[in-house]
Amino acid sequence: MSDLPPESSSSADTPWPARPFDSSTSAFPSSSERQPALTLPGPIVYNSTEHRPRLLLPLALLVLTFCTTVTVGARLQYNFNHGLPAFAGDEMLPLFPLQWLWQQPGRLLLGIPFSLAIMSILLAHELGHYGLCRRYRVRATLPYFIPAPTLIGTFGAFIRIRGFIRSRAALFDIGIAGPIAGFVVAVPILFDGLALSRPVAGVSDPYVQFGYPLIFQLAHGLLHPGAPSLEHYYLHPVAIAAWAGMLATALNLLPGGQLDGGHLIFAVSPRLHRDVSWGVVGGLVAMAWFYWAGWLVWAALLALSGLRKPGVPSRPGVGRVRYALSLAALAMLVLTFTPAPVLHSSFAQLTWAMTHAVH
Repeated sequence: MSDLPPESSSSADTPWPARPFDSSTSAFPSSSERQPALTLPGPIVYNSTEHRPRLLLPLALLVLTFCTTVTVGARLQYNFNHGLPAFAGDEMLPLFPLQWLWQQPGRLLLGIPFSLAIMSILLAHELGHYGLCRRYRVRATLPYFIPAPTLIGTFGAFIRIRGFIRSRAALFDIGIAGPIAGFVVAVPILFDGLALSRPVAGVSDPYVQFGYPLIFQLAHGLLHPGAPSLEHYYLHPVAIAAWAGMLATALNLLPGGQLDGGHLIFAVSPRLHRDVSWGVVGGLVAMAWFYWAGWLVWAALLALSGLRKPGVPSRPGVGRVRYALSLAALAMLVLTFTPAPVLHSSFAQLTWAMTHAVH
């Protein structure tokens, strides 16, 4: 996910991009510092140390996230090897089994395949954005990973874009590069993980049951024709990493706000950005009630940024090739999106369960 500066209060039709906002410095360039409206892509050249990407914090977060994902992955792999529910554990934090690892630290080695799989997908996504930022000479940070004791050991990763994006074409290219790079890395990981998975008599985990996007169904059909459905398969931890990577791709491609999909919508048609963003917010609220309560979080995030547009000039347009690429982005969204990433967790079901628990 990339973090772009919001649009300023200037007219949307101005040939000069709105001035970027850098939350780390809160500094706005003066009119005398403005650059030409269009630049040719090429390798970025940093003329001063303040423009060089900082390495210490990104590397520290990378190492910490490797530790958290290895920790989660070790328990997933152990459970898979012993036929236990995937997210089962006898600790207060079963997703982050520190006590279990303290007993036998060598178990950490079990989590390396899962960690490398999930971090490769996330890193490819962010480096896709970063590489195109360098091509268009747009200042951006290196990827920041977010370590956390979640189902996958992280909240994902992001980069911060702190320079001008001087055309809709550049915005489009930077926006689509991340999902394409992450998707390309996730597909072979998906096939590898599904090949290592095995069928079970019932469900693999009574606590957490995944909903699978279309690309999972297609890959499963190719690898295991005539086999039971994915609901009756015990996913290998590498396949769980692929599931998380596909979900991250779908979330970033949602066409609204400051997500990658929102940047693509603005690049293709700036006038549609606001209406489409609010339409997606409404759709996510509805899906939260019927499918997965987690959509409420994403609806809130988009609502907060739904009025914000990238600080990019409205003209010129993006051309026919990028219109065609936007269809490729739509295809990726269709392949990776699922209304219920986690089954039996709609807002309606949770409300019903809590009401009956009280009674």
